[in-house]
Amino acid sequence: MLWVVNHQSAKWKRTRIWGGALLCWMFFMLATPKIPHSPKHHHFADMRNFFGVPNTLNVVTNFPFLVVGVLGFVLCVRGDLFTISLQGEVWGWALFYAGTAWLAYGSAYYHLKPSDSRVMWDSFPMMVAYSSLFSSFIVERVGEKIGLSCLFALLFGAFLSTAYERTYNDLRLCMMFQLIPCIAIPGMAFVFRPKYTHSKYWLWATGAYLLAKFEAVADRKMYHATNYIISGHSLQHLCLAAVPALLSIMLMRRNIKLKGLGDLKERV
Repeated sequence: MLWVVNHQSAKWKRTRIWGGALLCWMFFMLATPKIPHSPKHHHFADMRNFFGVPNTLNVVTNFPFLVVGVLGFVLCVRGDLFTISLQGEVWGWALFYAGTAWLAYGSAYYHLKPSDSRVMWDSFPMMVAYSSLFSSFIVERVGEKIGLSCLFALLFGAFLSTAYERTYNDLRLCMMFQLIPCIAIPGMAFVFRPKYTHSKYWLWATGAYLLAKFEAVADRKMYHATNYIISGHSLQHLCLAAVPALLSIMLMRRNIKLKGLGDLKERV
């Protein structure tokens, strides 16, 4: 009897997640106009060249992605420093760090010569990382099976979104992938109880992500505010690299919560 109740509860959770995702997608596509590429998207505040490298700071500020991505991937696969208890979590976190390292190359390649033909090398690795991170969160909070199903579905969706953007010159689906972590993760953090301690790092990482997006929007204003030392877009890269860094600290510090001690406060 208890197994039936738990099975129905898990099925209802999966239905709510997929139903909510479908409704968000339909609302976004119906409520927003088509967003085509524009030459303005590739004109950043800081276009300076140092040592013969075009757009130098926008290129070199991708290096932290490589460092954090490679180290995180190695530690995730080794499994002796990160607290990861399920195989599904290993898949999700490994792909997240692989996508982060890939982003270093893709974003640097794009910023060497920003154009519509190169922007997919910047956006697609980012969507792979977002998809993997979100699925890891679902594995932790909801269940391994639904988390893995979300992983494959989101990776397929990332591929379709990139193909849609290239075919129809519409950025909306790619932009939606960038909205997923900053909306879904904080919301689900308050709905589903954490399996591990130190879960506040999820919210801190979300805050760093939102700050990075603000810096990107205020690219020129940040450039002027820093007396033309560094632009908002370069600061965005550094702030985004703080996201996997914070989550790596979480993976190193956290422990599995003991069952039956639900009222025990989470260790800080």
